[in-house]
Amino acid sequence: MTRTEKRLYLIKELLKESSRYSNIQIPEKEQEQKNLLRSLFNVRMPKSIHPEFLKIQDEYLQEEIKLKGITDFADIKPIRPGIYLWQGDITALRCEAIVNAANSQMLGCFYPCHSCIDNAIHTYAGIELRLRCAEIMHKQGHEELTGQAKITPAFNLPCNYIIHTVGPIVRGQLTQKDTGLLQSCYRSCLQLAEQNNIKSIAFCCISTGEFHFPNKNAAEIAIKTVMEYKEKTNSKIEVIFNVFKKLDWNIYRELLTANK
Repeated sequence: MTRTEKRLYLIKELLKESSRYSNIQIPEKEQEQKNLLRSLFNVRMPKSIHPEFLKIQDEYLQEEIKLKGITDFADIKPIRPGIYLWQGDITALRCEAIVNAANSQMLGCFYPCHSCIDNAIHTYAGIELRLRCAEIMHKQGHEELTGQAKITPAFNLPCNYIIHTVGPIVRGQLTQKDTGLLQSCYRSCLQLAEQNNIKSIAFCCISTGEFHFPNKNAAEIAIKTVMEYKEKTNSKIEVIFNVFKKLDWNIYRELLTANK
């Protein structure tokens, strides 16, 4: 099957799952088809599906990620010993673990084609990720607490694991509680990574964007917490600070190159 044939197959199989989709017409343009497939992934509730779908989905997503261009963190020069700064799409980064800025349901973003990192990670990992997260949450019996973290396989992403953490939502003025919870996110992720013998981890800009944590404050907390953790525990884990926006690149670069 070509990529187009695989994409159309996946769309048709997902449309079959609900009578609500009976009037949806599959568009002819490639990007519109991709948007429809992503939307169907995004709104699908966690449940199993037949093996043939998963086989074709996995082939398709891995091809799509390769087309985006995979970056191996080993090819990135450290900005400090054991510390890296990289601007790009975290779903195309090859390292041992990436961090997802999740919500308390821990099921991914249900808004079709939303621009948040949670949406992107669940989209390109594939539908098995939402099901695995749902199983973890069912076993836990309650929503994930802010500042805590859970680990899952990465499925179709080029990394091995995804560590999901729930950052604080800033409402109005930044508080000491917000700061403490964001620190907890970074510590929880690092501790979970070490418990699973993970040697490299890429952090997104947790709680910025949709959760409204001020970018510079968030970066200061991220760097300080990581550096203190590595110093206190003598950890050799390699940490990549992944940024997507030029604003965050400038902030992190300035902070990481100061007083080297």
